[in-house]
Amino acid sequence: NDMYAILTADGLTIYFTSDRPGGLGNNDLWVSRRPSTDDTWETPENLMILNSASDDSLPVFNTSGNIMYFQSDRAGGCGGQDLWTSRAKPGGDEWTAPVNMGCVVNTPFNETAPAFYANDDLGLSTIYFGSNRPGGIGGFDIYETTTRDEDLESAFWGPGVLVRELSSSGRDTRTFVRKDGREIFITTNRTGGLGGLDIWVATREDSSDRWSAPVNPGAPLNSAADDGSPALSRD
Repeated sequence: NDMYAILTADGLTIYFTSDRPGGLGNNDLWVSRRPSTDDTWETPENLMILNSASDDSLPVFNTSGNIMYFQSDRAGGCGGQDLWTSRAKPGGDEWTAPVNMGCVVNTPFNETAPAFYANDDLGLSTIYFGSNRPGGIGGFDIYETTTRDEDLESAFWGPGVLVRELSSSGRDTRTFVRKDGREIFITTNRTGGLGGLDIWVATREDSSDRWSAPVNPGAPLNSAADDGSPALSRD
């Protein structure tokens, strides 16, 4: 299975999740490059420094593209799936060994599918993620953690806070936030969809407001099959 691809801003590098042969085990993070947007993609490479024998998947980047966040259930975490981070080495697209985001953000339960948003007006960076920790509404719910020092290696990410207006009694995870912070997409199987997982959308007038109640856009975006893991281009 090859899934959940994320493209760099220049369109020349694509990162994705795959369990193809040649990896370290389970899902791994892979990368493919091309010289220009008119060229074909080169043979994908396994990002050995980021991967383990466990599940390593669903990468996202901060605004400048020099910090990656992803999920992994490797040893050394807080339990279950955790959020991990890696930084790009200066002068290239090589990455440092991943670091667990810590047991303030992570819990003994599952934290999955990070989505990054930077609110420049407030000087806050936010990661939205799914978690099945106790205290939610049901199944996996949407949580957020914030920091003011995202670019610092010593950045402190606060505890995950339930985003109640985006969550439901179903499975809510794999979000994506528009770069202006006024629209968010959610992968969910909540009541009212077309079948299986659907993509739902919530909006807000200002990036500091609470989110509206999510709405299902219907067909043709969604179908009776599973539809999810949305992403928008940076432009």
